[in-house]
Amino acid sequence: MTIGQKILKYLLIFLKYLSLIFFSFVAVIPIVSCVITAFKTDEEYTRTNVMTLPESWLNFGNFASAFEKANMARAFINSTIILVFVLTVSVIIGTQLAYVLNRFKFPLNGVIRALFLFASLLPGVAMQISVYEIMYKLHFINSLPGYIIMMCGTDVISIFIFIQFFENISISLDESAIVDGANYFTIFYKILLPLLKPAIVTSCILKGVGTYNEYYNANLYLQDKKLYPTVATSLYTFVGPLGSKYNLICAGVIISLLPALIVFIACQKQIYSGLTAGAVKG
Repeated sequence: MTIGQKILKYLLIFLKYLSLIFFSFVAVIPIVSCVITAFKTDEEYTRTNVMTLPESWLNFGNFASAFEKANMARAFINSTIILVFVLTVSVIIGTQLAYVLNRFKFPLNGVIRALFLFASLLPGVAMQISVYEIMYKLHFINSLPGYIIMMCGTDVISIFIFIQFFENISISLDESAIVDGANYFTIFYKILLPLLKPAIVTSCILKGVGTYNEYYNANLYLQDKKLYPTVATSLYTFVGPLGSKYNLICAGVIISLLPALIVFIACQKQIYSGLTAGAVKG
């Protein structure tokens, strides 16, 4: 290896690590700024920039105010109820649809898969008028059960994740169970469903994050913000035409991140195994 090649090699390594450091810094800056702002008083926030450290790190008044004024206790309860029902229904429907599409070969199998794929390409905003009309006619506006039913709509990405996992499970398991006298429901619930644990974890992560952070639909269909706030909509309590209290908003953001952080720490082994299993075929 010549001197020029060595210089080029080390230069590429330097640029690689420099880019990693730069983009890591860009990703961390908003989080650091949010934490710093959350501990500032109103007076501190108005006279300092976002990266100026607060005078006291023991100022937890913003967190108490954000939790109380934004009605975050009710918001966490509503978001938890929504998450439990949405994830449960999504997993049940998604696994059963994937089971039928993968294990049973019928004339319209490919057409149905293509329709699911086509549905995933449609922008949600383009269908909002039709969806709103349906929700209005069914009296699901300003109704938590109605919102849950809408959010339980078929998750196309999860279906394809489950189909991918079913393709990696040998059909000989089904055949052996049939020989032993098991019906299709027994095969699905007793044999195949337990093997889908990594896929279920992956699906729940994707669907759960999207549902927990959902603002547009929650704001549109759950119009009574005192009775039906969610974690996402409750943070907008401090946004108004006369100004926004970003120190309280940042405190609310940190509070809303805590449940997700606790779940991640408690279940990181299952999350990592689910994601890595979902990324490898075979």
